[in-house]
Amino acid sequence: MEKAVARSDEPTLVTVDLGARSYDILIGRRLLERAGEELARRMPGRRVAVVTDETVARFHLTTLATSLKAAGIEFTTVTVAPGEQSKGFETLASVVDGVLAAHIERSDIVVAFGGGVVGDLAGFAASIVRRGVRIVQIPTTLLAQVDSSVGGKTGINTARGKNLVGAFHQPSLVLADAGVLDTLTPRHLSAGYAEIVKYGLLGDAEFFGWLEANWRAVLAGWPEREHAIAVACRGKAKTVAADEREESGARALLNLGHTFGHALEAACGYSDRLLHGEAVAIGTVLAFEFSARRGLCPPDDAHRVAAHLAAVGLPTRMQDIPGSPMIAETLMDHIAQDKKVSRGQLTFILVNGIGSAFVAHDVPPTDVAAFLAEKLAP
Repeated sequence: MEKAVARSDEPTLVTVDLGARSYDILIGRRLLERAGEELARRMPGRRVAVVTDETVARFHLTTLATSLKAAGIEFTTVTVAPGEQSKGFETLASVVDGVLAAHIERSDIVVAFGGGVVGDLAGFAASIVRRGVRIVQIPTTLLAQVDSSVGGKTGINTARGKNLVGAFHQPSLVLADAGVLDTLTPRHLSAGYAEIVKYGLLGDAEFFGWLEANWRAVLAGWPEREHAIAVACRGKAKTVAADEREESGARALLNLGHTFGHALEAACGYSDRLLHGEAVAIGTVLAFEFSARRGLCPPDDAHRVAAHLAAVGLPTRMQDIPGSPMIAETLMDHIAQDKKVSRGQLTFILVNGIGSAFVAHDVPPTDVAAFLAEKLAP
């Protein structure tokens, strides 16, 4: 069984190996206090535009600003409203305007300081301003630290689906301060945990077993938290290095649970009714149950995954979503807009069991529709 290491004053270093575009992920505590030092040392003489949201600014902007000032870095702040509703064209335009107003040049830096919404939004803005400026990710949610801040995927949502407009734009640096997670609500912490579990389910059954034994310590902020973040980041870094743009299929595996999950998010209007990590949790259970239904996965593995996610406090059934019941036909309409659809054929990430996932092409839509109708039946 994998064991966690004791907490160290020095951050853990994970490198995403992309040749000349390689970058580091630093994982530890009090990294906000040394952010200015890291930027000045690695990218000296750059101006900075910090893109953040109102909630993160209230809790953490003073610490980051103090660090940047101490390092002699000139910076401007662009603040957006919190929540998934900001991840659209209107807010993108305001962020781009704010970055341009700050006179950020190609050699300067946009800092994405927030959760997944801010990371995706600021990253996309950085990819299109002056045809591309540097982006540094300083993620402030567990979900963003282990997933969306790493790998270069940026984008916004449209009425037709999640992340359908965007670009690949790799960061120059990621600073994952595990200490800032102490200000998150239990709900948001649990939502981020769903993305950590994913790395055990994809190809590391031992790590999943470790999480079953140590999840309380991870959420409580003990040294196990940094360990789990580092394991997830190493898994993401390895996958991104092997398949940066989802061309070979290896990176597509990271979408385990996301095809169902994105459809659920869209049906909920990308609102706080269902957080992204909560949608991924339900989607992951559905992916295991759909695999079991097709004879690919032992039913006991599907039950084990659902039991663990439920123990953590995550929703595991579509009926757990508050508000109006989900409708199978509506979900199928959203699934048809999924980015992995190819010439109208559905692609899903399915499993042979815990720690063994694969890309399934040409999944019959009729099978998916029947499965969803069955799961939604009273």
